[in-house]
Amino acid sequence: QVQLMESGGGSVQAGGSLQLACNYSGAISSRCGLMWYRQAPGKERELVSTLTIRGDRTYADSVKGRFRVSQNYFENLLYLQMDNLQPADTAVYYCAADFNRPGGSCPRVLAPVYWGQGTQVTVSG
Repeated sequence: QVQLMESGGGSVQAGGSLQLACNYSGAISSRCGLMWYRQAPGKERELVSTLTIRGDRTYADSVKGRFRVSQNYFENLLYLQMDNLQPADTAVYYCAADFNRPGGSCPRVLAPVYWGQGTQVTVSG
């Protein structure tokens, strides 16, 4: 089993910054990539960013140019640097991992296999 734990959420004013971290651990036999999702009140969970094992990154259009995903592979840490935050960014942010696929083969598009519990980000102003 794999565990993921997010941290770094909080409350900021519009235009502010936060850095989220996701610490993952457990029995990891293969890695395809990691993802950040978010879910705002009354809305469906949406994909914010992906980072494949090859280092390819994707971002939702709504966060391009403001958010940046990175990782410390050896420390099992995933980060999401969020700048110029806006009230529309208010949500619970989740870390997800596409790990331990049968046979170790990775899908063309990452999909969550494991989830963290989420961390709240609130942007006011």
